[in-house]
Amino acid sequence: MNAMEKVTRRIARQSSRRGFLGKLGGLLVGAAAIPLLPVARASSAGPASRVPAQSTGNPMDPGDPTTCDYWRYCGIDGYICSCCGGTQNQCPPGTEMSPMTWVGTCRNPADGKNYVISYNDCCGKSGCGRCLCNRNEDDKPVYRPPANNDINWCMGGSNVYNCSTAVILGLADA
Repeated sequence: MNAMEKVTRRIARQSSRRGFLGKLGGLLVGAAAIPLLPVARASSAGPASRVPAQSTGNPMDPGDPTTCDYWRYCGIDGYICSCCGGTQNQCPPGTEMSPMTWVGTCRNPADGKNYVISYNDCCGKSGCGRCLCNRNEDDKPVYRPPANNDINWCMGGSNVYNCSTAVILGLADA
């Protein structure tokens, strides 16, 4: 008997076909589950992604919609559409608003009132890569999807995330 035959026979005695098939099946199921894992959006962008300061022009809607400090963005997670060719209310050209959304409640510093904000992802083009903002005020766990900002809401449409808007739905009840 040569050395290779000895090694092969020893492995055959110590293992079974069923055990091998079980491990192979577990490996295949595990590999198939990788696309189901949550994916973090791109990390902070560099200086090339800076956008000149802007204003809404409305004294009742104060702030710069291209910065993460803008009052409507209290529950946003993603790239700000105002930096990507859109506005705080509209998607950039070539993208479409996801039919699914998450909501938050933000306080407007101009009038001191709370407003219900609908955060809509704009889908259809790859990530904008500008003005990443991750604020988690009032963010709920993923088992409460309408109030969770970590979900890719483009899954209801084209599946490709570009940026996020912050649309005022109305006053929040006291």
